[in-house]
Amino acid sequence: MNISEVPCKSILTRSSGYLTTVCSHSINPYMGCGLGRSLCGVGCYVRSNGWVTRGREWGGFLEVKTNAAEVYGATCEGERRWAQRKNRPFSIFLSSSTEPWQPAEKKYRVTRRLLEAMCLHPPDELILQTHSCRILEDIETISTLNGRTRLRVHMSIETDCENLQGLPRHAFSVSERIGAVNTLAGAGICVVVCLAPLLPLHDPQQFFSDIKNAGARAVVVDHFMEGDGTPTGARTLKTELPAKMAAILPESTGLAYRNSIADIALQFLPTGISNSGFAGHYRTG
Repeated sequence: MNISEVPCKSILTRSSGYLTTVCSHSINPYMGCGLGRSLCGVGCYVRSNGWVTRGREWGGFLEVKTNAAEVYGATCEGERRWAQRKNRPFSIFLSSSTEPWQPAEKKYRVTRRLLEAMCLHPPDELILQTHSCRILEDIETISTLNGRTRLRVHMSIETDCENLQGLPRHAFSVSERIGAVNTLAGAGICVVVCLAPLLPLHDPQQFFSDIKNAGARAVVVDHFMEGDGTPTGARTLKTELPAKMAAILPESTGLAYRNSIADIALQFLPTGISNSGFAGHYRTG
């Protein structure tokens, strides 16, 4: 992987498109992703974003925003006022196009320093979106933030299968991530499990029972149809993922599958769909 250190001029991006109704701002401490060649990288919607990739292979590059925490501290109050003028809470989604706790975080600690800066200047709401069990390395700081802002962790677990034929392995196993849900929930942190994007499930009832027992408070089901930023899943349809999904479970490539899985999830936990779910809006059974 080609890793470069790139100081940033701004770190709080005002939300648009898919995230407009989810938060006022997003933060991405890295550009690119060290998990890009794992299963979550295959399903990552950002891999089709030419502005991010600029012709580079997803999973083959990483830009480290080394001064992200300092820039946050210098700009957060201005961005808070902007959100207030829009009659919105100052709400942050971390992250929308990278993994905050990817392997490089162990060296650079950009995400950790951002969280520490947020302890001094907390947003009104903070959503931590991750595939990574390494989030537990920062559980003390997250617990501190939990007392200063409305915080929830979105743990992505796209499937209950430890292996899906024809697709790469998980960066972190299903069981490891369910264990992380349990640890976070045990610390009093609100955890939502996100099937994003939804991949074929082997035993949905058992899966949702397991994550409920682990302490998750809700579920979000997000299919590449509507979920990849296009109404028809056009970005994802250009990749190999739909064909791989169809080979495992033909019905998994359509919205009817998403809806049926959401109905099962609803038997166990409050359930949200797509960006409405990411915004914290759930149906209850």
